[in-house]
Amino acid sequence: MNMDVPRTIARAAIVTAAFLLGACIYRIDIQQGNLLEEDLVEQVEVGMTRSQVQFLLGSPMVQDSFHQNRWDYTYYLQQGRSREIERRWLVVYFEGDRVVRLDLDAPLEPPS
Repeated sequence: MNMDVPRTIARAAIVTAAFLLGACIYRIDIQQGNLLEEDLVEQVEVGMTRSQVQFLLGSPMVQDSFHQNRWDYTYYLQQGRSREIERRWLVVYFEGDRVVRLDLDAPLEPPS
């Protein structure tokens, strides 16, 4: 009997076990940013004050010290093994203390 056959079977068993166990690895959900509820976002209107926006949506994820007239609410979710990534953005622009413009799901770019 050839001694290479048991070694080959053992190697195949190890590779198969590693492959099967690799599929069992738990991957956590990665969630970052501000999870905003649609009904609250819909309540934000042009003319509201900063404190009213903060009351509805909470503190923004990003407050740029160089652009204090812009609040960025961003949200990122990747669920476990899924390759799909959910991204949401809301940018609130102020003039003085009042909302002058809202961008929903705007592409993330550095403030201009």
